[in-house]
Amino acid sequence: MIRTCKTCGRKNRIPTKHLAHSGHCGACKAELTPADEPLEVDMDEFNDIVENARVPVLVDFWAAWCGPCRAAAREVARAAQEMAGRAIVVKVDTERYSELAARFDVRGIPNFAVLYQGRLIKQHAGLVNHQQLTDWLRSAAPASVA
Repeated sequence: MIRTCKTCGRKNRIPTKHLAHSGHCGACKAELTPADEPLEVDMDEFNDIVENARVPVLVDFWAAWCGPCRAAAREVARAAQEMAGRAIVVKVDTERYSELAARFDVRGIPNFAVLYQGRLIKQHAGLVNHQQLTDWLRSAAPASVA
């Protein structure tokens, strides 16, 4: 994944297995904090994250035209911020990546899935608050991670 340094603006390539870890910018050496916002991903990035993440992954299946999805975006962003370093949050646009939506049998959006070590732990269709999202993520991880 490519993450932009908040200090110098330089793009840094971060292996997906390290998205939940701190690191340093290759240019200015400023700290690169763990991913603390939802990452918009394509099919390859999704598969890479799900297969290699060492922490639970929350997937937000959404579409730009969906009003409840726009309302959920604030809750998803808050969950990403609260769980930074302990989970990764990704967004999958169901219009662009319909094959991913089909793979998870997404029939209504917003739709949330929690995966850990490549396995589906929880899936839910419909709007929920950030507390429910963080609870799902915490329950998906072993005690040493959460």
